[in-house]
Amino acid sequence: MAVLFGIDRVVREGLPRLGEGPVGVVTNAAATTAEVRTAVEVLYDAGVNIGVIFAPEHGFATSAPAGTRVKHGVEPYSGALIYSLYGDRFEPPDDILASLTWIIVDLPDVGARFYTYLSTLILVMKAAARVGIPVLILDRPNPINGVQVEGPILREGLTSFVGMLPIPVRHGLTLGELAWFANDVFGLGVHLEVLSVQGWRREMWYDAWERPWVPPSPNIPHGETALLYPGMCLIEGTNLSEGRGTPYPFAVVGAPWLDGETLARRLNGYELPGVRFRPVRFTPCRNKYAGEVCYGVQVHVTRREAFRPVRTGLAVLIEARALHPDAFAFLPSASGEPLHFDRLIGNEEVRALIEAGGTLREIVGPWEREEQTFLRRRPWYFFY
Repeated sequence: MAVLFGIDRVVREGLPRLGEGPVGVVTNAAATTAEVRTAVEVLYDAGVNIGVIFAPEHGFATSAPAGTRVKHGVEPYSGALIYSLYGDRFEPPDDILASLTWIIVDLPDVGARFYTYLSTLILVMKAAARVGIPVLILDRPNPINGVQVEGPILREGLTSFVGMLPIPVRHGLTLGELAWFANDVFGLGVHLEVLSVQGWRREMWYDAWERPWVPPSPNIPHGETALLYPGMCLIEGTNLSEGRGTPYPFAVVGAPWLDGETLARRLNGYELPGVRFRPVRFTPCRNKYAGEVCYGVQVHVTRREAFRPVRTGLAVLIEARALHPDAFAFLPSASGEPLHFDRLIGNEEVRALIEAGGTLREIVGPWEREEQTFLRRRPWYFFY
């Protein structure tokens, strides 16, 4: 086996000594071993006293649509309570935490700041620090490699559940490394341990793991989708469809009023690295424009090492707005709240420049320095 995840090491080596008290496990059914067994099954068979399972967005089964509140339940293999951290509250309650001796975290991240499993980890760490419970991360590789970084750093005033850490959109860190980053930046003081990955190098992609891709949520069905996600998820903050409700989430973008032929031609004229665009039509079965024919483009990654998803997503928005200035819109927010797009990208300047007709170069330029600053800081938290 080329790469051993933290949970694979538990299978081979067992766990560090955790004591005999009940343990909380933050995980879902997509956190699997190379043999596609869940972390809960492995921990239970290893004799871990699982007091409660904390499940992130999409539920333990990873089947709930994005943004859907999930109820508590029972995990059948272990018989443990599944406490939803995407229901009435987003962090574990103190009365449950008080009964635990450790918290184990095994979550499949996808490498983007706004993927909410990272936010769940941070809130769990804050709660653990408050109660005085140590946290063990069973680490996993970053599926879209640990080298590339892209996008502006999140501004403090735009912190939300779709972005808590001051990092770029594409960060190139593992969940264990992100945990150390959060512990330091927020001064949490939580006792943190990481069972690291073995055999992973930062330049590796998901298909070097020598294991099946298990979708971590309904709209990340393939490894390539995870690569598209840091840029194409920005479409979520507009009135364009990002392909939810189709077989190609985040790979197609469109609307009933969009001129896909012209959009594809103009985007290909950018000659963006590692990507080509093809005009398509599609009909979402849910989410935006459910049941309506949408016209737009499909994003085809031709060279993934060169592809820059955030810049690509912004180019799509720039040209869609330029083609249809009266139809294109950023989605409104509740009164007084930041726009969803601003929370996703991490600042308000990007949207303002798009609305003012700014070029991709004008939009990207100001945060290229932020990328370089983060690249210099990031090695402080490397395990690999």
